[in-house]
Amino acid sequence: MDINYELYKVFYYVATTLSFSEASRQLYISQSAVSQSIKALEKKLEQPLFVRSTKKVQLTPAGQILLKHIEPAVSLIHRGEEQLSDAQNLGLGQLHIGATDTICRYLLVPYLKQFHAQFPTVPIKVTNASSIACAGLLEQGKVDLIVTNEPNSRLSHAFIQKRIAVFHDVFIANPAFFQLNQAEISFSELKQYPILMLDQKSTTSEFLHSLFLKHQLELIPGIELSSNDLLIDLARIGLGIAFIPDYCLSDDETELVVLRTNGEIPPRHIAVSVNTSLPHAGSTEEFLKLLPEL
Repeated sequence: MDINYELYKVFYYVATTLSFSEASRQLYISQSAVSQSIKALEKKLEQPLFVRSTKKVQLTPAGQILLKHIEPAVSLIHRGEEQLSDAQNLGLGQLHIGATDTICRYLLVPYLKQFHAQFPTVPIKVTNASSIACAGLLEQGKVDLIVTNEPNSRLSHAFIQKRIAVFHDVFIANPAFFQLNQAEISFSELKQYPILMLDQKSTTSEFLHSLFLKHQLELIPGIELSSNDLLIDLARIGLGIAFIPDYCLSDDETELVVLRTNGEIPPRHIAVSVNTSLPHAGSTEEFLKLLPEL
């Protein structure tokens, strides 16, 4: 099917913004030109791609399918343009990493500092997202590599993965607010308290829910947030028992205690992943060399 790439480009901007006017602004063309391009594409494909109304624009099922294919293609083209424009940076090109804010703060900063000292002219971009969302970014070619929690239900087995750290999840609480005199606490007893945890779009949420299911228990969180640091703050003021990675807890913490559970909590890993089906710049290889391997 002979379809001009520009039509797909217009479709991409409308589909990702769900706005003809915003697509017009980003493409520097008139809104009328955007509308005509979409009509031309729909005519060539012989099916509607958008549901238009006075209040909003939505993708049709056909539009959703097309976007799944167009989005990686556009990202790949953008990455190729970036690598060419960055050719003066020792041929390395931009380094674009996807990672959670927790992993960035507690793990990646020293390696980013080391990489920047070694290659000061190479642009570094970091996109914060949940570990699950990061897997989607890598699959779509929007980032060069991701550093995420493992296990991760969205990570493809086709990606090259390297485990770089191991950690344990722990329950923490402020004993000033809760009667926690027992040496160990069971998962059924934990259910009696407000559980503070990361939101449902995280690997940590999947992990903790599966732990409770193994004990034939349904977990109903008291509070769900997107920040481990905020969970710690809320646990400190007695709003509940927080579930966090052990490396987030400071060694000089005086108010919070780690609860011992009588059911084992398996360790998890932090892994770096690369999508080998897509080309990547030399900067990716150089950054991977800095990361340890278990």
